[in-house]
Amino acid sequence: MKKRNILFGSILVIFSIYFLLNTFVISDVKMVVDNDSVSVNDNVTGDIDVDDNSYSDSHISINIKTIDKYDTKIYIADVVVDDISYLKSAFANNSYGKNVVDKTSNIASDNNAILAINGDYYGVQEYGYVLRNGVIYRSTSSNREDLVIYKDGSFDIINESDVSLDTLLKMQAYNVLSFGPALIADGNIAVSTNDEVGRAMRSNPRTAIGIIDKNHYVFVVSDGRTDESEGLSLYELAQVMKDIGCSVAYNLDGGGSSTMYFNGKVINNPTTNGRIAERSVSDIVYIGY
Repeated sequence: MKKRNILFGSILVIFSIYFLLNTFVISDVKMVVDNDSVSVNDNVTGDIDVDDNSYSDSHISINIKTIDKYDTKIYIADVVVDDISYLKSAFANNSYGKNVVDKTSNIASDNNAILAINGDYYGVQEYGYVLRNGVIYRSTSSNREDLVIYKDGSFDIINESDVSLDTLLKMQAYNVLSFGPALIADGNIAVSTNDEVGRAMRSNPRTAIGIIDKNHYVFVVSDGRTDESEGLSLYELAQVMKDIGCSVAYNLDGGGSSTMYFNGKVINNPTTNGRIAERSVSDIVYIGY
């Protein structure tokens, strides 16, 4: 009996280790995606004006500011484009699959991004819609609350249990991000002071995206988990997005994933395992050509 218990215990340990590795570590590339991004200079006519906090050309305008609120440093990128095609998503290693990851800065550089933030980290989930740049990669529902970015540049919040991804594509959906929750819907804060993501701590580094007006967007990242920056609750993040003027805003993957990249470098202070460092992620949302 004792040997049987030891054998059973060993099998259980081995299975548990495999389950954790398969869930969070072992990569499974299902599709390689064509990278059709090009450099800025190949597409812009006229002057490009860029410095540490701003960028502008004939199609894209970006202005970045930092504020200190709730004992937290918050990075706000105000973005105006003349077409939604400049707001894109990209996968790590330009590959769709499970646990295919890279740093936000590397994915951004690979895709010639001008501005980028981490995305929804689809690669550690078995379910949840994945529609990127008009292509369906995963249509299995997780009953999540998603952000839909349409080809006309508008944003909407949907629940996956209410509408299929095929239907969204027919409605001209361009990107669907599946993390959540919604922060602002119809101009109103959509979370309570008690809402949180899973078992996450109340004050965290955060990443969010929102829309102010047609082709006018904001990317927001906050630092956190350091002596200099406490981090935000979901409600505090929602209040920041409302103060900016968002009519719709959505929470993306946070914690160690929260990263903002601009003009070739990371401009916030991502925290991973108690130190300032980028955590590798599945995907980014970015502005570029």
